[in-house]
Amino acid sequence: MGAYILRRLLLMIPTLIGIMVVNFAIVQFAPGGPVERVIAQLSGTDVGATARFSGSPGGDFSGNQAAQQPGNATDAGSSKYRGARGLDPAFIKSLEKQFGFDKPPLERFLEMMWNYLRFDFGESYFRDVSVISLVIEKMPVSISLGLWMTLISYLISIPLGIRKAVRDGTQFDVWTSTVIVIGYAIPGFLFAVLLIVLFAGGSYFDWFPLRGLTSDNWDQLSLVGKVLDYFWHITLPLIAMSLSAFATLTFLTKNSFLDEIKKQYVMTARAKGLSERQVLYGHVFRNAMLLVVAGFPGAFLGAFFGSSLLIETIFSLDGLGLLSFESVINRDYPVIFANLYIFSLIGLIVGLISDLTYTWIDPRIDFETREV
Repeated sequence: MGAYILRRLLLMIPTLIGIMVVNFAIVQFAPGGPVERVIAQLSGTDVGATARFSGSPGGDFSGNQAAQQPGNATDAGSSKYRGARGLDPAFIKSLEKQFGFDKPPLERFLEMMWNYLRFDFGESYFRDVSVISLVIEKMPVSISLGLWMTLISYLISIPLGIRKAVRDGTQFDVWTSTVIVIGYAIPGFLFAVLLIVLFAGGSYFDWFPLRGLTSDNWDQLSLVGKVLDYFWHITLPLIAMSLSAFATLTFLTKNSFLDEIKKQYVMTARAKGLSERQVLYGHVFRNAMLLVVAGFPGAFLGAFFGSSLLIETIFSLDGLGLLSFESVINRDYPVIFANLYIFSLIGLIVGLISDLTYTWIDPRIDFETREV
Protein backbone atom coordinates (compact mmCIF):
# COMPACT_ATOMS: atom_id res chain seq x y z
CA MET A 1 0.00 0.00 0.00
CA GLY A 2 2.89 2.33 0.68
CA ALA A 3 4.12 2.05 -2.92
CA TYR A 4 0.64 2.77 -4.25
CA ILE A 5 0.29 5.88 -2.08
CA LEU A 6 3.72 7.09 -3.23
CA ARG A 7 2.79 6.59 -6.91
CA ARG A 8 -0.45 8.51 -6.43
CA LEU A 9 1.33 11.36 -4.68
CA LEU A 10 3.90 11.58 -7.48
CA LEU A 11 1.14 11.51 -10.09
CA MET A 12 -0.46 14.53 -8.42
CA ILE A 13 2.48 16.71 -9.46
CA PRO A 14 2.04 16.50 -13.27
CA THR A 15 -1.75 16.53 -12.85
CA LEU A 16 -1.66 19.73 -10.85
CA ILE A 17 0.82 21.33 -13.23
CA GLY A 18 -1.35 20.35 -16.19
CA ILE A 19 -4.42 21.97 -14.62
CA MET A 20 -2.51 25.19 -13.98
CA VAL A 21 -0.98 25.25 -17.48
CA VAL A 22 -4.33 24.88 -19.22
CA ASN A 23 -6.02 27.57 -17.15
CA PHE A 24 -3.05 29.93 -17.36
CA ALA A 25 -3.07 29.58 -21.15
CA ILE A 26 -6.81 30.26 -21.31
CA VAL A 27 -6.38 33.44 -19.29
CA GLN A 28 -3.70 34.69 -21.68
CA PHE A 29 -6.17 34.60 -24.57
CA ALA A 30 -9.16 35.89 -22.59
CA PRO A 31 -10.13 39.51 -23.33
CA GLY A 32 -9.51 42.09 -20.63
CA GLY A 33 -7.19 41.93 -17.68
CA PRO A 34 -6.17 43.81 -14.52
CA VAL A 35 -4.56 46.64 -16.51
CA GLU A 36 -7.74 47.14 -18.54
CA ARG A 37 -9.66 46.92 -15.27
CA VAL A 38 -7.73 49.84 -13.75
CA ILE A 39 -8.05 51.87 -16.95
CA ALA A 40 -11.81 51.30 -16.96
CA GLN A 41 -12.04 52.39 -13.33
CA LEU A 42 -10.03 55.55 -14.01
CA SER A 43 -12.11 56.41 -17.07
CA GLY A 44 -15.40 55.81 -15.23
CA THR A 45 -16.56 52.99 -17.51
CA ASP A 46 -16.11 50.09 -15.09
CA VAL A 47 -19.23 47.98 -14.59
CA GLY A 48 -17.67 44.95 -12.91
CA ALA A 49 -18.82 43.03 -9.87
CA THR A 50 -16.98 45.35 -7.51
CA ALA A 51 -16.62 48.59 -9.41
CA ARG A 52 -14.28 50.33 -7.05
CA PHE A 53 -10.56 50.97 -6.89
CA SER A 54 -9.60 50.14 -3.33
CA GLY A 55 -5.88 50.17 -3.78
CA SER A 56 -3.03 49.60 -6.13
CA PRO A 57 -0.68 46.64 -6.39
CA GLY A 58 2.31 47.64 -4.36
CA GLY A 59 0.77 50.90 -3.15
CA ASP A 60 2.93 53.11 -5.41
CA PHE A 61 0.02 55.02 -6.86
CA SER A 62 -3.65 55.68 -6.20
CA GLY A 63 -6.65 56.31 -8.40
CA ASN A 64 -6.44 60.08 -7.88
CA GLN A 65 -2.73 60.17 -8.66
CA ALA A 66 -3.29 58.15 -11.80
CA ALA A 67 -5.98 60.50 -13.02
CA GLN A 68 -3.54 63.38 -12.70
CA GLN A 69 -0.85 61.75 -14.83
CA PRO A 70 0.11 63.90 -17.83
CA GLY A 71 -0.91 62.31 -21.10
CA ASN A 72 -0.64 62.65 -24.80
CA ALA A 73 -3.82 61.65 -26.52
CA THR A 74 -2.03 60.78 -29.73
CA ASP A 75 0.56 58.59 -28.07
CA ALA A 76 -1.97 56.92 -25.78
CA GLY A 77 -4.21 56.28 -28.73
CA SER A 78 -1.65 53.80 -30.04
CA SER A 79 -1.84 51.81 -26.82
CA LYS A 80 -2.99 48.19 -27.07
CA TYR A 81 -5.46 48.84 -24.26
CA ARG A 82 -8.95 50.04 -25.09
CA GLY A 83 -9.93 53.12 -23.13
CA ALA A 84 -6.32 54.21 -22.52
CA ARG A 85 -6.69 57.44 -24.53
CA GLY A 86 -5.58 60.45 -22.48
CA LEU A 87 -3.35 58.44 -20.13
CA ASP A 88 0.42 58.77 -20.16
CA PRO A 89 2.03 55.74 -21.89
CA ALA A 90 4.65 55.75 -19.14
CA PHE A 91 1.86 55.31 -16.62
CA ILE A 92 0.51 52.34 -18.60
CA LYS A 93 4.00 50.82 -18.51
CA SER A 94 4.12 51.31 -14.75
CA LEU A 95 0.78 49.53 -14.47
CA GLU A 96 2.12 46.58 -16.45
CA LYS A 97 5.18 46.42 -14.20
CA GLN A 98 3.07 46.58 -11.05
CA PHE A 99 0.96 43.65 -12.23
CA GLY A 100 3.98 41.76 -13.59
CA PHE A 101 2.92 41.95 -17.22
CA ASP A 102 6.27 43.35 -18.27
CA LYS A 103 7.57 39.76 -18.20
CA PRO A 104 6.96 37.01 -20.80
CA PRO A 105 4.09 34.61 -20.03
CA LEU A 106 6.41 31.63 -19.50
CA GLU A 107 8.49 33.51 -16.96
CA ARG A 108 5.36 34.64 -15.13
CA PHE A 109 4.00 31.09 -15.02
CA LEU A 110 7.24 29.57 -13.73
CA GLU A 111 7.54 32.26 -11.08
CA MET A 112 3.92 31.70 -10.03
CA MET A 113 4.35 27.92 -9.72
CA TRP A 114 7.58 28.30 -7.75
CA ASN A 115 5.77 30.56 -5.30
CA TYR A 116 2.78 28.21 -5.10
CA LEU A 117 5.03 25.25 -4.30
CA ARG A 118 6.11 27.23 -1.23
CA PHE A 119 2.44 28.17 -0.57
CA ASP A 120 3.22 31.81 -1.27
CA PHE A 121 0.11 33.07 -3.08
CA GLY A 122 0.95 36.76 -3.10
CA GLU A 123 -1.54 39.60 -2.68
CA SER A 124 -4.84 40.43 -4.33
CA TYR A 125 -4.56 43.04 -7.07
CA PHE A 126 -7.50 45.10 -5.89
CA ARG A 127 -8.15 44.23 -2.23
CA ASP A 128 -4.74 45.19 -0.78
CA VAL A 129 -4.58 41.99 1.30
CA SER A 130 -2.81 38.65 0.95
CA VAL A 131 -4.64 35.94 -0.97
CA ILE A 132 -4.23 33.37 1.79
CA SER A 133 -5.83 35.82 4.26
CA LEU A 134 -8.79 36.21 1.89
CA VAL A 135 -9.20 32.44 1.55
CA ILE A 136 -8.99 31.90 5.32
CA GLU A 137 -11.48 34.72 5.89
CA LYS A 138 -14.05 33.24 3.50
CA MET A 139 -13.41 29.59 4.37
CA PRO A 140 -15.77 29.24 7.38
CA VAL A 141 -18.86 30.08 5.32
CA SER A 142 -18.07 27.55 2.59
CA ILE A 143 -17.03 24.89 5.10
CA SER A 144 -20.32 25.34 6.95
CA LEU A 145 -22.38 24.96 3.79
CA GLY A 146 -20.34 22.10 2.33
CA LEU A 147 -20.01 19.96 5.46
CA TRP A 148 -23.60 20.31 6.60
CA MET A 149 -24.99 19.71 3.12
CA THR A 150 -22.88 16.57 2.65
CA LEU A 151 -23.70 15.28 6.13
CA ILE A 152 -27.44 15.86 5.75
CA SER A 153 -27.61 14.35 2.28
CA TYR A 154 -25.76 11.19 3.38
CA LEU A 155 -27.77 10.80 6.59
CA ILE A 156 -31.03 10.97 4.62
CA SER A 157 -30.12 9.41 1.27
CA ILE A 158 -28.42 6.23 2.48
CA PRO A 159 -31.25 5.01 4.79
CA LEU A 160 -33.81 6.10 2.20
CA GLY A 161 -31.98 4.28 -0.58
CA ILE A 162 -31.78 1.11 1.49
CA ARG A 163 -35.48 1.33 2.30
CA LYS A 164 -36.34 1.82 -1.36
CA ALA A 165 -34.25 -1.21 -2.31
CA VAL A 166 -35.99 -3.41 0.27
CA ARG A 167 -39.43 -2.20 -0.89
CA ASP A 168 -38.60 -2.00 -4.58
CA GLY A 169 -41.71 -1.58 -6.75
CA THR A 170 -44.06 -0.75 -3.87
CA GLN A 171 -46.07 2.45 -3.50
CA PHE A 172 -43.45 3.77 -1.07
CA ASP A 173 -40.74 3.34 -3.72
CA VAL A 174 -42.86 5.02 -6.41
CA TRP A 175 -43.94 8.11 -4.51
CA THR A 176 -40.53 8.72 -2.91
CA SER A 177 -38.94 8.49 -6.37
CA THR A 178 -41.46 11.01 -7.68
CA VAL A 179 -40.71 13.47 -4.89
CA ILE A 180 -36.95 13.07 -5.33
CA VAL A 181 -37.07 13.58 -9.10
CA ILE A 182 -39.23 16.69 -8.74
CA GLY A 183 -36.82 18.09 -6.15
CA TYR A 184 -33.87 17.34 -8.41
CA ALA A 185 -35.53 19.16 -11.31
CA ILE A 186 -36.02 22.39 -9.33
CA PRO A 187 -32.94 24.66 -9.55
CA GLY A 188 -31.48 25.40 -6.13
CA PHE A 189 -31.33 29.15 -6.65
CA LEU A 190 -35.00 29.22 -7.69
CA PHE A 191 -36.00 27.28 -4.60
CA ALA A 192 -33.86 29.66 -2.52
CA VAL A 193 -35.85 32.64 -3.82
CA LEU A 194 -39.08 30.79 -3.01
CA LEU A 195 -37.89 30.13 0.55
CA ILE A 196 -37.05 33.80 1.01
CA VAL A 197 -40.47 34.87 -0.25
CA LEU A 198 -42.25 32.40 2.01
CA PHE A 199 -40.19 32.35 5.21
CA ALA A 200 -37.74 35.29 5.27
CA GLY A 201 -40.11 38.25 5.29
CA GLY A 202 -40.66 38.34 1.54
CA SER A 203 -44.46 38.22 1.40
CA TYR A 204 -45.69 35.74 4.00
CA PHE A 205 -43.78 34.66 7.11
CA ASP A 206 -40.77 36.32 8.73
CA TRP A 207 -39.36 33.28 10.51
CA PHE A 208 -35.75 33.24 9.29
CA PRO A 209 -33.08 35.90 8.70
CA LEU A 210 -32.40 37.06 5.18
CA ARG A 211 -28.60 37.36 5.21
CA GLY A 212 -25.41 36.28 6.96
CA LEU A 213 -24.49 33.34 9.20
CA THR A 214 -24.80 35.20 12.51
CA SER A 215 -26.80 38.03 14.04
CA ASP A 216 -25.43 41.46 14.89
CA ASN A 217 -25.49 40.64 18.61
CA TRP A 218 -23.52 37.40 18.16
CA ASP A 219 -20.79 38.42 20.65
CA GLN A 220 -23.34 39.07 23.40
CA LEU A 221 -25.04 35.67 23.08
CA SER A 222 -24.38 32.69 25.33
CA LEU A 223 -22.86 29.49 23.94
CA VAL A 224 -26.29 27.89 23.50
CA GLY A 225 -27.59 31.13 22.02
CA LYS A 226 -24.74 31.23 19.48
CA VAL A 227 -25.44 27.64 18.40
CA LEU A 228 -29.14 28.32 17.97
CA ASP A 229 -28.45 31.58 16.15
CA TYR A 230 -26.04 29.83 13.75
CA PHE A 231 -28.54 27.10 12.85
CA TRP A 232 -31.29 29.71 12.55
CA HIS A 233 -29.29 31.52 9.89
CA ILE A 234 -28.10 28.45 7.99
CA THR A 235 -31.45 26.63 7.76
CA LEU A 236 -32.76 28.19 4.53
CA PRO A 237 -29.43 28.07 2.61
CA LEU A 238 -28.99 24.40 3.53
CA ILE A 239 -32.52 23.49 2.47
CA ALA A 240 -32.02 25.26 -0.87
CA MET A 241 -28.66 23.55 -1.48
CA SER A 242 -29.74 20.09 -0.34
CA LEU A 243 -32.92 19.85 -2.39
CA SER A 244 -31.23 18.40 -5.46
CA ALA A 245 -28.46 16.59 -3.57
CA PHE A 246 -30.60 13.63 -2.52
CA ALA A 247 -31.45 12.24 -5.96
CA THR A 248 -28.09 10.90 -7.14
CA LEU A 249 -27.02 9.47 -3.79
CA THR A 250 -30.42 7.92 -3.02
CA PHE A 251 -30.74 6.13 -6.37
CA LEU A 252 -27.07 5.09 -6.27
CA THR A 253 -27.60 3.52 -2.84
CA LYS A 254 -30.80 1.81 -3.96
CA ASN A 255 -29.30 0.34 -7.13
CA SER A 256 -26.17 -0.82 -5.30
CA PHE A 257 -28.25 -2.66 -2.72
CA LEU A 258 -30.51 -4.18 -5.38
CA ASP A 259 -27.48 -5.57 -7.21
CA GLU A 260 -26.08 -7.10 -4.03
CA ILE A 261 -29.41 -8.46 -2.75
CA LYS A 262 -29.74 -10.63 -5.89
CA LYS A 263 -26.37 -12.33 -5.39
CA GLN A 264 -25.89 -15.90 -4.20
CA TYR A 265 -24.25 -15.10 -0.85
CA VAL A 266 -27.38 -13.19 0.24
CA MET A 267 -29.58 -16.19 -0.50
CA THR A 268 -27.16 -18.36 1.46
CA ALA A 269 -27.25 -16.00 4.45
CA ARG A 270 -31.04 -16.04 4.44
CA ALA A 271 -31.08 -19.84 4.19
CA LYS A 272 -28.94 -19.97 7.35
CA GLY A 273 -31.76 -18.26 9.24
CA LEU A 274 -30.27 -14.77 9.55
CA SER A 275 -32.74 -11.95 10.02
CA GLU A 276 -33.30 -9.42 7.23
CA ARG A 277 -31.50 -6.78 9.27
CA GLN A 278 -28.46 -9.05 9.76
CA VAL A 279 -28.39 -9.81 6.04
CA LEU A 280 -28.66 -6.16 5.01
CA TYR A 281 -26.23 -4.60 7.47
CA GLY A 282 -23.97 -7.54 8.16
CA HIS A 283 -23.40 -8.75 4.59
CA VAL A 284 -24.92 -6.49 1.93
CA PHE A 285 -24.02 -3.09 3.40
CA ARG A 286 -20.24 -3.40 3.15
CA ASN A 287 -20.29 -4.45 -0.52
CA ALA A 288 -23.07 -2.10 -1.61
CA MET A 289 -21.46 0.95 0.00
CA LEU A 290 -18.34 0.80 -2.18
CA LEU A 291 -19.95 2.80 -4.99
CA VAL A 292 -21.47 5.22 -2.50
CA VAL A 293 -18.08 5.88 -0.91
CA ALA A 294 -16.62 6.46 -4.36
CA GLY A 295 -19.00 9.36 -4.83
CA PHE A 296 -18.17 11.05 -1.54
CA PRO A 297 -15.25 13.23 -2.77
CA GLY A 298 -17.29 14.55 -5.68
CA ALA A 299 -20.30 15.21 -3.44
CA PHE A 300 -18.25 17.06 -0.86
CA LEU A 301 -16.19 19.09 -3.31
CA GLY A 302 -19.29 19.94 -5.34
CA ALA A 303 -21.04 21.23 -2.22
CA PHE A 304 -17.91 22.95 -0.93
CA PHE A 305 -16.71 24.72 -4.06
CA GLY A 306 -19.42 24.73 -6.72
CA SER A 307 -22.98 24.63 -5.51
CA SER A 308 -22.56 27.44 -2.99
CA LEU A 309 -22.00 30.29 -5.50
CA LEU A 310 -25.62 31.23 -6.21
CA ILE A 311 -26.75 30.37 -2.69
CA GLU A 312 -24.03 32.59 -1.20
CA THR A 313 -25.10 35.42 -3.47
CA ILE A 314 -28.83 35.09 -2.75
CA PHE A 315 -28.42 34.83 1.04
CA SER A 316 -25.51 37.35 1.19
CA LEU A 317 -23.05 34.77 2.51
CA ASP A 318 -19.50 35.96 1.91
CA GLY A 319 -17.78 32.66 1.13
CA LEU A 320 -15.32 31.15 -1.34
CA GLY A 321 -17.89 30.80 -4.11
CA LEU A 322 -18.66 34.49 -4.12
CA LEU A 323 -14.96 35.34 -3.77
CA SER A 324 -14.04 33.24 -6.83
CA PHE A 325 -16.84 34.74 -8.91
CA GLU A 326 -15.89 38.33 -8.07
CA SER A 327 -12.22 37.54 -8.72
CA VAL A 328 -13.01 36.30 -12.23
CA ILE A 329 -15.14 39.36 -12.98
CA ASN A 330 -12.49 41.71 -11.60
CA ARG A 331 -9.60 39.87 -13.30
CA ASP A 332 -7.93 39.42 -9.91
CA TYR A 333 -5.52 36.77 -11.18
CA PRO A 334 -3.69 36.00 -7.89
CA VAL A 335 -6.99 35.08 -6.23
CA ILE A 336 -8.19 33.11 -9.27
CA PHE A 337 -5.07 30.98 -9.64
CA ALA A 338 -4.57 30.52 -5.90
CA ASN A 339 -8.14 29.22 -5.51
CA LEU A 340 -7.66 26.93 -8.50
CA TYR A 341 -4.37 25.59 -7.12
CA ILE A 342 -5.69 25.05 -3.59
CA PHE A 343 -8.98 23.45 -4.67
CA SER A 344 -7.29 21.18 -7.23
CA LEU A 345 -4.75 20.03 -4.66
CA ILE A 346 -7.49 19.31 -2.13
CA GLY A 347 -9.49 17.42 -4.76
CA LEU A 348 -6.54 15.18 -5.63
CA ILE A 349 -5.84 14.45 -1.97
CA VAL A 350 -9.50 13.69 -1.22
CA GLY A 351 -9.56 11.33 -4.20
CA LEU A 352 -6.62 9.41 -2.73
CA ILE A 353 -8.32 9.28 0.66
CA SER A 354 -11.43 7.86 -1.02
CA ASP A 355 -9.41 5.04 -2.60
CA LEU A 356 -7.81 4.24 0.74
CA THR A 357 -11.26 4.12 2.31
CA TYR A 358 -12.09 1.28 -0.10
CA THR A 359 -9.53 -0.94 1.61
CA TRP A 360 -10.95 -0.08 5.00
CA ILE A 361 -14.49 -1.04 3.94
CA ASP A 362 -13.45 -4.11 1.95
CA PRO A 363 -9.98 -5.54 2.76
CA ARG A 364 -10.24 -7.76 -0.34
CA ILE A 365 -9.42 -4.71 -2.49
CA ASP A 366 -5.67 -4.45 -2.97
CA PHE A 367 -4.40 -1.37 -4.80
CA GLU A 368 -0.80 -2.49 -4.31
CA THR A 369 -1.03 -4.98 -7.19
CA ARG A 370 -2.65 -2.47 -9.58
CA GLU A 371 -1.03 0.03 -11.86
CA VAL A 372 -2.07 3.66 -11.28
